[in-house]
Amino acid sequence: MSKEDFMREAIRLSIENVDKNIGGPFGAVVVKDGKIIARGSNQVTSSNDPTAHAEVVAIREACKELNSFQLDDCEIYTSCEPCPMCLGAIYWARPKKVYYANTKKDAAEIDFDDQFIYEEIELNLNNRKLPFEQMLREEALIAFKNWKNKSDKIEY
Repeated sequence: MSKEDFMREAIRLSIENVDKNIGGPFGAVVVKDGKIIARGSNQVTSSNDPTAHAEVVAIREACKELNSFQLDDCEIYTSCEPCPMCLGAIYWARPKKVYYANTKKDAAEIDFDDQFIYEEIELNLNNRKLPFEQMLREEALIAFKNWKNKSDKIEY
């Protein structure tokens, strides 16, 4: 299969998702060694999971398939430029490349506008629309200290 074939599969998933009313118009596939190893479509509304974006669903499936928490030597094909959450998940998964079709501007034109999240990230915590309040830091630091000193940890 070609790169175009992989992208067409991500696009097909996005169209099917709309037609079957599973979630938003987004699809993604993960490819390794020239083969699709995982597929994902947006399942936010059908699964009542705000993190069930196409890329996240595909990453979860690919990691299960590979029995790994990283997508070494994999590529992700997604029907739309990833949102901030998916972008973070993609960076954590560490694929070698990402291909996308629609842009975030295209998504904004159909009311999937993530610009406010990008703007919120840049703000001081006290100026964000969603209130943040720190508490029990000293107690929480115990886990961090334990992790730092752990000799048999699996780093990622």
